[in-house]
Amino acid sequence: MAKHTRTSDIVGYVKLLDIVVLCVVAYFLVTRGFPVWLVIISSVVLIELIIFFVLHRILFEKIAYSVGIIEINKRHMSRISGEWANFEDTGEEFVNSEHFYSGDLDIVGKKSCFQFLNTTHTWFGRQSFAESILEQKFSAEEIMRRQDAVGELSKNIDFSNNMEFNFAKIGVHASAKKLSDELSNHRIFIKSKTSKFMLMYAPVLTFIIILAALIYQVKTLYPLVGIIIFVQGMVWAFGANSQKYLGSVAGLPYKLSSYVNVIKIIKSQNFVCEKLKQLQSSLLSADRAFAELNEIADKTNVKHNAPLWYFLNIFLLWDYSCAIALEAWKNKYSAVSGDWFLALGELESLLSFSVFPNVCDNTCRPAISEKSIVAREIGHPLISNANRVNNDFHNENQIFIISGSNMSGKTTFMRTVGINLVLARAGSFVCAKEMQFFLAEIKTSMRITDDLNEGISTFYAELKRIKGIIELCETEPRTIFLIDEIFRGTNSADRLAGAKAVLAKLQSLGATGLITTHDLELCEISSEYPRIKNFSFRENFRDNKIFFDYKLNPGKSTTTNAKYLMKMVGITH
Repeated sequence: MAKHTRTSDIVGYVKLLDIVVLCVVAYFLVTRGFPVWLVIISSVVLIELIIFFVLHRILFEKIAYSVGIIEINKRHMSRISGEWANFEDTGEEFVNSEHFYSGDLDIVGKKSCFQFLNTTHTWFGRQSFAESILEQKFSAEEIMRRQDAVGELSKNIDFSNNMEFNFAKIGVHASAKKLSDELSNHRIFIKSKTSKFMLMYAPVLTFIIILAALIYQVKTLYPLVGIIIFVQGMVWAFGANSQKYLGSVAGLPYKLSSYVNVIKIIKSQNFVCEKLKQLQSSLLSADRAFAELNEIADKTNVKHNAPLWYFLNIFLLWDYSCAIALEAWKNKYSAVSGDWFLALGELESLLSFSVFPNVCDNTCRPAISEKSIVAREIGHPLISNANRVNNDFHNENQIFIISGSNMSGKTTFMRTVGINLVLARAGSFVCAKEMQFFLAEIKTSMRITDDLNEGISTFYAELKRIKGIIELCETEPRTIFLIDEIFRGTNSADRLAGAKAVLAKLQSLGATGLITTHDLELCEISSEYPRIKNFSFRENFRDNKIFFDYKLNPGKSTTTNAKYLMKMVGITH
């Protein structure tokens, strides 16, 4: 970038010098009667100035590209260092308190998976990325195709960065969906062939009459006035219709040429995997179509220059010719134009997932199994590489009761399993050395809050959540549940009795899941049901300090730390 900047400065000085020289030459041309040698000098300097203007523009584009790529890589470095929580785009609009798992597993919103991985810059890209982590309906075959694409893109860093830079030129605009719907709607501008013929050839007739009047030196203005009256009548007759028809194109908030550049870059690639080839093939005619549409949009936007627009409409029926051109465009492309936006959005979403293997030092491509979740050194992807603690995990269609004292890591581990399952089901890599998972619905009950507006207590809110888990398991046996500190909002006797009843029901339904608890008595239920297993997190004390290793251990917890923590904060002595 420094080299381009220095060159740009030199070009700028040369341009300034050329302008000064042109001014001096222009003075002598005027005062000395346009001698040939001065005309030649001025022509040479003018050509040189034009060349340097073009060169300066190219250099500005290169500098802008360098600045953009540097910013993209800075964001990657922030992901590695753990400073990504400062990213502005959190996906807050996708937050839904009724979602099965997103709020509990930090999928969207502040300090979320969306904020961490998202590199999308268009409306369709953001929608596609959000849907892939929130509405997961991919088949096993599609997940593997997406994994291939993510793996290939993660290795082609230059292409991925280039694509992010160019997608950013398009920008996020909610009106993109409206534009896509409008372009896909093959609505006819004018049904009458006679009216369309008149609109298409009236400007030709106008030109012929005016030309004839000039050639034959017709003195009267009556023919011209008659033409203007006729044209004005057509303007009033069809004006509102043409403006409405052109509305989607005239109101474009961004230049379609940016789409053309993106598609050309995609088409120039030699992809290996099936998924990327499929997306590439769906865009074969898109760059030409967007270029044609951009020309129509540019012509339509002449209306912002009122005098020129009025003149062109009187003599050339400008708006009608644009509307007819848009109708012809829809005849050719409306059936496939919606697919282009979706394909670009999906590619942008896959580019976001491809960042993950390059910013996390512990990733793998997970394998799909029949009924097990097995992971070696699984870790929480939103915890920085330096602070992350990994664990081994092996669940063969079982229910794990995870006990442990405060701050020992129970809830974080549960979220670790949950968020990696979400990534796996999206076709992404996961934070583990090795991992197997099975396709299942995920439903959680972790962050429970009361709702004063509806008069719902924390305990009742949790009851509703757990009822939802049970109902899902009844209709979909392939369900993974995650329940944190079950029934924390009630007394110990009711909590224990209720928790045992819920576990008995879930195990009878064949569900797989994890449940955390402080009640060691609940761990005894494992003796009644072979599918229920106990695991725990522990701590140790040294030199009047508490230490956590955040490692998962078999068996129930054998340590407590509540009294020690109360002493640490000065409540007790």
